[in-house]
Amino acid sequence: MSQGDERPLNPEQERFIARVRRMMAIASITTFVAVGVVLAVIGYRLFTLQGSAPPAVPGMPTQPTLPAGAKVVSTAIGEGRLVLTIEAGGALELMSFDLATLKPLARQRLTPQP
Repeated sequence: MSQGDERPLNPEQERFIARVRRMMAIASITTFVAVGVVLAVIGYRLFTLQGSAPPAVPGMPTQPTLPAGAKVVSTAIGEGRLVLTIEAGGALELMSFDLATLKPLARQRLTPQP
């Protein structure tokens, strides 16, 4: 078809084309806003959570050490923490460390009742 063969659009066809263009514009704007929000959240997470390790408990040693003769019974990792369950001197002890820095966070001794 050559350009001279094109007939002008009737009003119904023009309304349909205008509606399709409007829907395309709305979809494009929504997509750009969604991509922008995702990039903003990723940027926020990268720049604000880098140094968010919880502070070490005062009086706890700064190096992860086990008591003499201690045996590691189990380990668990979750929410940026490492928890060791050790058996030392007939009692169980829970030691919690920051996963990123391995700084001690807490220590709980579980002793059996007499």
